[in-house]
Amino acid sequence: MKDELLIGLVSISDRAYSGVYEDKGIPALREWFELALKSPWRMETRLIPDQQASIEQTLIELCDSVGCDLVLTTGGTGPAPRDVTPEATLAVAHKLMPGFGEQMRQISLAFVPTAILSRQVGVIRGKSLILNLPGQPKSIKETLEGVKDADGSQRVPGIFAAVPYCLDLIGGPYVETNGSVVKAFRPKSAIRPEKNSSA
Repeated sequence: MKDELLIGLVSISDRAYSGVYEDKGIPALREWFELALKSPWRMETRLIPDQQASIEQTLIELCDSVGCDLVLTTGGTGPAPRDVTPEATLAVAHKLMPGFGEQMRQISLAFVPTAILSRQVGVIRGKSLILNLPGQPKSIKETLEGVKDADGSQRVPGIFAAVPYCLDLIGGPYVETNGSVVKAFRPKSAIRPEKNSSA
């Protein structure tokens, strides 16, 4: 069993791909993971256009050839004609994980009524979990961490709290998080003692 989490980050945008503007999704995710993860991790990044065949090919490569445990996409999940990320994700899926999409919309609805226009999905391909995230850095952070009240209590859980246990179940590495950013939830029977905790 490998210890290091391999994360694939895929930013999907015609305009960022063609250099019209700078991609913000991958830098935002890199920064978030640097704060959120306590266990070892590394990432593979891709910047691709809004083309279904290209998205499918990239997801298959990251899951099957590169061996990513977790693949996160940003962008292309709305109702516009060029938004085909969910279609590409579903096309390469072996199992659907509808709870992720449902929760992402619940989180976003706490901020904007247009969250119902989002079509993000979560799926499993082989031993990889693929999740479609929003394109904006602020929305990415909210989706991963959830909604907190003024006193710091969790009002709507973020999706990342469930990701480490999902990875456990599909054969991925054991992922530990920084509880001040996001607290991973596992059943008591699945929690391992922390390696660097003093006895």
